[in-house]
Formats: sequence, structure tokens, C-alpha cells
Amino acid sequence: MNVNQPERIGVVCRGDAPDLRVSNELLEYLAKKVEVIADSETANKLNKAGSRIKDMNVDLLICVGGDGTILRTLHHLRVDIPVLGINMGTIGFLADVQPADAVSTLAMLLDGFDVERRERLAVKLKDGQVPYALNEAVVITSNPGKMLHFAIFVDGEEWERLRADGVVFATPTGSTAYAMGAGGPIVHPGVNAAIIVPIAPFNLSARPTVVDINSEINLELLVTKDAELIIDGQFYRKIGHENRISITKGEPAYFVKLRDRHLLKLHDKLRNIGKI
Repeated sequence: MNVNQPERIGVVCRGDAPDLRVSNELLEYLAKKVEVIADSETANKLNKAGSRIKDMNVDLLICVGGDGTILRTLHHLRVDIPVLGINMGTIGFLADVQPADAVSTLAMLLDGFDVERRERLAVKLKDGQVPYALNEAVVITSNPGKMLHFAIFVDGEEWERLRADGVVFATPTGSTAYAMGAGGPIVHPGVNAAIIVPIAPFNLSARPTVVDINSEINLELLVTKDAELIIDGQFYRKIGHENRISITKGEPAYFVKLRDRHLLKLHDKLRNIGKI
């Protein structure tokens, strides 16, 4: 997918002082080239006009911060907008651009850019739907030391009955996040898959499993215990015994594609984790 020269560009900022400096630099540079708008909180801090993220109608959205900034922004978006992350965090699996390269990268993107699709998961509860999960949906015990007892079904067939601290349902994009820490496999984002990773299971048979992303996955709590549903580490919801969670393929997210070097970038990021 290719996007021609963008005419409107949005900028979202985490809000810390270094992030605001980079955001202001980008806003001033872009204002000379295209129509540019900042999110409301950033705009207030920089004394500029702004807009709520959910109301933005732009051709490209720049997120200045870490992966959390990108995930929160995607939860607010109501329309499909390609996202580019400026990495002000530590690792930054989702943020491709370093601050020193931000202006030069945007100068290149003003002539047009390619977009890559990242799959997300749609999570539904009895009382409604929650934000799409770009990385993962996690069901976890609210009381450390107290295991949950639950059953997981894939396309109507029982996959496993588990006693565990919880379970991670991840996308390939999220395979390098919580799912990796829980012992799950790393999956290339181009693979149409969903990943099921038990967290500290009491069953020796329970192993991480990769299924077709078009599958319908259901989780049913079998014993009343306090549990939480967490989406991308940003959205939290208490769940109870009456809740049956359904996970299906959701609407995708879109990211600016700078270069086709996913595996090399992944190797660099993973190697740097131990240096933090």
C-alpha cells in the first residue's frame, strides 16, 4: 500500500520535556510544508492549536514517545491512519525512528511512503467490546499466588483446561512483548496468526500454541476468582465468573514502512534489552 504526498499530518506526544522539544521541532518544520496539527494536550503545552486524537483526520500520524504512546494513540483512533513512531523510549519495537533522524525522515516521507498492515485482535465481553489489541490481550489473576482455573476453546473445540496465573493472546506484532516474556515464540508480523501463551501454568501439557488469526478463541473462567483483562498494557477491566471472553481477528493498524529489515531490527532490539 502506498500513500501519496501527505497534505495533513498529526503529531502526538507523550508529554515529557524531551518529547515536547522534539515535537515542537517537528511541528515547526512541518508547518512550512503541510497542514499540521498536534493532539490537544501537546498543543496546550506548546501554546498551539490542537485536536483530540479521536477527531484527527490526517494522512499521517507521528507519535513521539515510546511503544506505549503508540499503543495508547491507536486505542483512541476512530479511523485508519498510518502511524510513524519517533522512539523516545528504551527499546521501541514499534517506533522505527530515532530523534536525531526525525526531520530527515519526515522530509523523505513528504514525497510519499509505503504502509504496512499489522493485524489486531478484537476482544468481546458479555457487556461489550474493548479496544483492539495490537500487541496482546492478557487475562491474569488479580491476586498473586492465586491461580485461575479456565478453559480455552478454538473454533468451538476445547484446546485446554488450565490452572495458571493467566494467559496471553498475542498478535505476531505482540510476540516480542509480554508473550515473549511468558515463553512464547517470536512470529514475523507478516504471518496470519494468533498466539496463545499460558502464564505459569500448573499443567505440564500446556504449551504456547500458534493458531490461524481467523479462528475464534474463547476463554471461560471455571471458578469464581478475581481476574483482570488487560489490552496492550493500557486498558484494564475487571472480569468475573460470568464473563466469557471472545477473541477474533480485528481491524488492522497501519504503520509507515521505512525499510524491509524486520528481522535485522528485531535482532538489534533483542540484543540491546540486556544492556538496559
